[in-house]
Amino acid sequence: MNIAKLTKAYDGKTVVDGVSFDIPRGKVTSLIGPNGAGKSTVMGMISRLIARDAGEIGFEGRDLSAWKSRELAKKLAILTQHNNITMKLTVRELVAFGRFPYSGNRLTAQDNAMIDKAIAYMELGEFEHRFIDELSGGQRQRAYIAMVIAQDTEYVLLDEPTNNLDIYHASNMMRMVRRLCDELGKTVILVLHELNYAAFYSDYICAFKDGRIAKFGTVDEVMTRETLSSLYGVDFEIIRVHERPLSLFY
Repeated sequence: MNIAKLTKAYDGKTVVDGVSFDIPRGKVTSLIGPNGAGKSTVMGMISRLIARDAGEIGFEGRDLSAWKSRELAKKLAILTQHNNITMKLTVRELVAFGRFPYSGNRLTAQDNAMIDKAIAYMELGEFEHRFIDELSGGQRQRAYIAMVIAQDTEYVLLDEPTNNLDIYHASNMMRMVRRLCDELGKTVILVLHELNYAAFYSDYICAFKDGRIAKFGTVDEVMTRETLSSLYGVDFEIIRVHERPLSLFY
């Protein structure tokens, strides 16, 4: 996926200003930056949930806007940070939504096999007939990830997947994100506020500030004291754990 000169404005204020970068295939890329930096807006445009004002998004040889929604949904899945489903659904019924681009609401044997696989992969077998609103926050997030797995797309977009999770469930969520890439071969793009999760679980990081890219590169290239201090306006200290850079601010 190639993003070129992406631009978005609201009420005359430019919130994304000429953003260009390539998303490496088969890797985890995290978008970081302070509030209002433009990262979630960029994610929204990449997923077609937000209309762009200018720029191009190249996806498998053509612009993203040229794709029919149903065909794109077989290639790209998006999980937003607000997943408030009001219907009374079981875990299995929720995961089945991932098969809608393929079979609508008439599930085939192949669809059910994929649903079974997704539920098993996320270790939700004992919960599959329970209602979503009866689950803990961590269990619910796993169910949503299972729905994305059932959708069987190469590209997975996650907007703040650790939002509202405690440290235990947030850490588990990030391990699952890493597994999507390493075990299932997915290309994962996610928006994160937690810098240490970005450093520990990503392959590449795109750092935003004031609607522009401040730095893009590998974790080691971006997670430096100088870059983070410039982004957030506070002093950082970088330590290394298991050869991965982790950040502390003071």
